[in-house]
This record gives sequence, C-alpha cells and structure tokens, in this order.
Amino acid sequence: MTPAPRYALVILAALFSAYHLLRAALTLEMPREALPVIIAMVVYATASVLSLWPSGSTRMPPWLASLNLATAIIVPLLVTSQLDPTRNNGYATWHVASVGTLMTITVVRQRELVAYLGIIFLTVQSIVWAGPGLALGMGVTGSLIWVALASVLTRSIAGAQHDAERLTQAEHATSDWQAAQYAHVHERRRRLSQTGRLATPMLRTIIANEGRLSVADRTECRTLEASLRDEIRGRHLLSDAVREEVLAARRRGAIVNMLDEGGLDELDPGVLASIHEQIAHALELSQATRLIVRSVPDDERIAATVVGLRRVHREPGVPLGPEDDDEELDVWLEIPRDGSLAGSVPAVAEQDD
Repeated sequence: MTPAPRYALVILAALFSAYHLLRAALTLEMPREALPVIIAMVVYATASVLSLWPSGSTRMPPWLASLNLATAIIVPLLVTSQLDPTRNNGYATWHVASVGTLMTITVVRQRELVAYLGIIFLTVQSIVWAGPGLALGMGVTGSLIWVALASVLTRSIAGAQHDAERLTQAEHATSDWQAAQYAHVHERRRRLSQTGRLATPMLRTIIANEGRLSVADRTECRTLEASLRDEIRGRHLLSDAVREEVLAARRRGAIVNMLDEGGLDELDPGVLASIHEQIAHALELSQATRLIVRSVPDDERIAATVVGLRRVHREPGVPLGPEDDDEELDVWLEIPRDGSLAGSVPAVAEQDD
C-alpha cells in the first residue's frame, strides 16, 4: 500500500473517532452522572490516538492490542452504568459505534483475535444490559459487520501482497535465469569463435593433405590443442597478447600451463588489463622451458604469479652434485592485485653464456 492511501485511511478513521466523541459530548446531560462518561471518553480517545499514531510497523504491538481490548471492556461498562436500559437512549449509547470503530482499527493493524474478543464482549454486554431488541437498536449489528468486513478485506489485502511478493521473487529468479543463459550462450559463442580462429587453418591443412601430416604439422596440432585447453583452464588470465606469447613459447618448445584458480573475475577491467600486460611481457622476455602462470584467489596482495624454469646445460661428463638439479629459476614474478608493476623488472634470470 502506498503512503498516500494509508494516511487517507488514518485521517478517515480519526474523523470517525472524533465524531463519536462529539456525540458523547453532546449527550452528557442524559447520563445520571457525567464523570464516568467523561472518563470513558478519555480512555477511548487515548486508545484511538495510540492506535492511529504513525509507526514503522503495520502490526499493532501486543501492549497496544491489550489496551484496546481493555478499552472495549471498560468503555461500555462505564457508559451503560449511567444510562437507563429500559428506554431508548439515542446518541448517548455512542460507545457501541466507538468500540466498533476501535476494533475495526485493531483488525486492520493485524490483531484480529483481539478485535473479535472486544466486539463479542460488546455484543454480549449490550444484550445482557438492554436485551436483544434494544441492543440491535443501539447499532451492535453494525459494529459486528464493520469488524467482519475489515477482517475479510485485511486478509484479502494480505493475500494480494503475498502473491505480489511471490511474483516479484519469480520475476527476479526469471531475470537471473535469463542472465545466466545469456552469459552461457555468450561464453559458448566466444569460445567457439576462439576455437575456430585457432583450429581452422590447421583443419584446412589436414583436409588438403588428406590426413597425412608432417612432424612439424603434428607438433603444431599439439600446440593448438594446448591453446584450446588454455581457454578452459586459463580464462581470466588470457588476453590476445598473452595468447600470442603463450603460443610463441610453445612453438619454441616450452611447456606452458595457464591455471586460473579464481580471484580475478571481480577485478576492474583496467586492473585486469595491466595484469595481462605484465604476464605477456614476462613471457616475451623469458627463455624458460617450463612456464606456469597461476592466479592467486586467497591473497589480498597478489593477483597472479608467473614462474619459469629452464634446463641447465652441463658440460659433457660433469656429474650432478647432491644439491644440483637439471632446472633452474628463469622467471619469478608476483603481480599485485592492484595491477601495479611488480618491481623494476619481471625477475627474469640472467641467461647462461
């Protein structure tokens, strides 16, 4: 419900409540004593103001619901104690419509049980005090109808709001599903396009040679196959420049592993472009025979690492020592998560003479 209709209903209910108090004030000469009636007016006015006072929640707090129920009991007892039950008291029985109005407000503010208890007490008390005939003439039936209609309308509105919330959730779920499907289709098209761009020339060569490939062609096929695996395992580590350097490294005989283990998808495109540039630069300078490019998902400082190892060329007949290995570090690069340069040079080891 929008704010404007809500405040309009509050104003309307306030006018009804004020009208009941006005009727009570105009008939103060009819009760035997005016003081009990004045007390009843004060109690009713207090409960009405508290019930209609703007609050953050539509549902009435328990203490206020208890106050309204107490009002529905106290006001009829105070007013009828000063009236003659054997005659028609006219507007002096203002308490009937007043309690009906207050219980209607209580229903609207989602305290239905309290409202029914209050209106039932009013009905029973009126019948016991004046008999069924005069009780109906005082407007008890109208108060019952108000509360019943308010209950039906409140439930209908609550059901409509629930259905609207479910519809909104369904729309959000549908939007999420459509976005996921669009992303899936876009990613599939991108990968198919990338696969076609890499594999089409070699496929044409295979067709032209009727499947008879030279050693160089077979090597190129294995290189292209590794490049296609990069599209699956490398993902956010790849850019056009990185792909070119990886392909160049493989064609000169290096083994390259591109491992995107997460942590890059939330980076700014500009930062990611800087990371790609540093990876491509490191691959370009390196002469390593084995390269590993890996993202770092659980580090707040480092986004990716580039490690390159190259074989050690020993003089013939020189045995390896117990701490020697046949590979040595060629590249060690840690790229910061903010995309800044990782030192003055990409830590490419000096080449052996």
